[in-house]
Amino acid sequence: MPWKIEDAKQHFSELINAVVDEPQLIYDHNQLVAALVKADVFQEFLVWQQQAANMTLANTFAELREICAEENYQLESAARYDRPNPFAESSHDFSV
Repeated sequence: MPWKIEDAKQHFSELINAVVDEPQLIYDHNQLVAALVKADVFQEFLVWQQQAANMTLANTFAELREICAEENYQLESAARYDRPNPFAESSHDFSV
C-alpha cells in the first residue's frame, strides 16, 4: 500500500506492522521518498551491496572460469581470420 508522508506519520505503528506482509512505499507529492522493508531483507541487501562493491571485472571472470571448470564447460570461439584493411593497402602516406 502506498503511503503519503502525513499518513505514514499518523499511522506509524500500522505502517511498521504492514512491513511484515510487503514493503511499504512512502510518497511525497507523488514522488517515492522512502521504502520500509523487513530488517532481514535489508540485511540481505547490505551483504549483497558489500559483495557487489568488492566485485571487479577480473573477479567476475575468475568466478566464471571456476564455474566453467566445475561444469566441465568449454567456451568455443569462432575461428579468427584477417579482414581487408583499406588503410594498409593505401598508397597515401598517413604518418604524422
